Amino acid sequence: MHEEPAASRPDALARALAARLGADVTDLHRLSGGASRETWSFDADGRALILRRDPPGSPDPGAMAREAALLASAARAGVPVPALADHGDDLAGAPFMLMERLSGETIPRRLLRDEAFAAVRPRLARDLGGVLARLHTMAPVPGLPEDDPLAAITAYYEAFGEPRPAVELALRWLREHRPPASGRRAVVHGDFRNGNLMIAPDGVTGVLDWELTHLGDPAEDLGWLCVKAWRFGSPHPAGGFGSRDDLLAGYADAGGTPPSRDELHWWEVYGTLRWTILCRHQGERFLSGSDTSIEYAVLGRKVCEQEHDVLLALGLTSPVTVPDPLADASPQHSPPHDRPGASALIDAVGAFLLEAEQPDERLRFHARVAASALRIARRELLLGEAHKAAHAARLRKLGCETDADLAAAIREGALDDRREEVVEAIRAAIVDKLTVVNPRHLALPA
Repeated sequence: MHEEPAASRPDALARALAARLGADVTDLHRLSGGASRETWSFDADGRALILRRDPPGSPDPGAMAREAALLASAARAGVPVPALADHGDDLAGAPFMLMERLSGETIPRRLLRDEAFAAVRPRLARDLGGVLARLHTMAPVPGLPEDDPLAAITAYYEAFGEPRPAVELALRWLREHRPPASGRRAVVHGDFRNGNLMIAPDGVTGVLDWELTHLGDPAEDLGWLCVKAWRFGSPHPAGGFGSRDDLLAGYADAGGTPPSRDELHWWEVYGTLRWTILCRHQGERFLSGSDTSIEYAVLGRKVCEQEHDVLLALGLTSPVTVPDPLADASPQHSPPHDRPGASALIDAVGAFLLEAEQPDERLRFHARVAASALRIARRELLLGEAHKAAHAARLRKLGCETDADLAAAIREGALDDRREEVVEAIRAAIVDKLTVVNPRHLALPA
């Protein structure tokens, strides 16, 4: 069982915070989300604060100091950000940053569906365009990386040693359709999207999570906000809130120079591929044993969602409705073992996780993720062997034995004369994977 480090336990952190601030610390609790850093909420003598902290054992004091400097630069540029209260290299063994707690909501599904945000939703795409225009006037801070984005994401992907045909299709398209260099260089937030924005019923109150900030083409942030993953089922492309036209109009009204629609589309495809590879990276954290969180285990299986979205962005597939194989699956048992059988036990544990009373938001989030993992396992037990055989047949038809063979053929152009067959094979494989992982994702609007 994965044991939480002593330095990350609430009692140890509360003592460290109280000593640092010279105040009584109350209501300390960890928030869900945050793939690479811990985020905690607490009160200090009634002052509402947020703690951002590197996990003990993975300190990066330079990155934390850079993020603190970025908050100050953003505030000077008129970007709504939380006020910085303190930062340093060692709070209970890890670099940290303390910020004022903002009012509002970050959970995308609430922002997109709750009545409290109904009045502000129609103008958020335009407002966010204005926020980005101001963000792109920020003064750079020392140490910001500046790399060729396509070369960097290609190297990141290749380091896994796991060639993927859908990724190879996207990389070829990005190389062949890359727009001419715009000459625009700016501070790029790097993760500006629904979920990293604090929004109140009257508008945007804060831009959060600056750890991926770098120097680059400002169109990258605009394209990232339009990636399908950040719409959370909404048909509206700009963060689930509104249209690309509204986003670009808000950007222009606030003084930004909008990219062309072709440039925006390139960055949207790039962003979709980037999230595909980042999901694979998070899955690697589980596979390598460096972090056994159920969240990272499930993210490893979510790569196929992004492969599907890459094909959608390239116009190579369309939404399709696929029945959930669990809907009509009768629980089976294997004599001489007694009932209930394995599938019924999996269902029972999943129901328990969803129904059990959880003491905090983070545990509720991980319980939902764990229940999702059990449904994936059930579907794979039902369909895994049939999908394996079907995929092998598809590969043989193309003269390939493995996905690596097909990926190499795409990269080298060896099957360019059979492109439609290649795309169909990749599309069918992704449909099979998504039927197991999340069949509803296949029907989401493009």
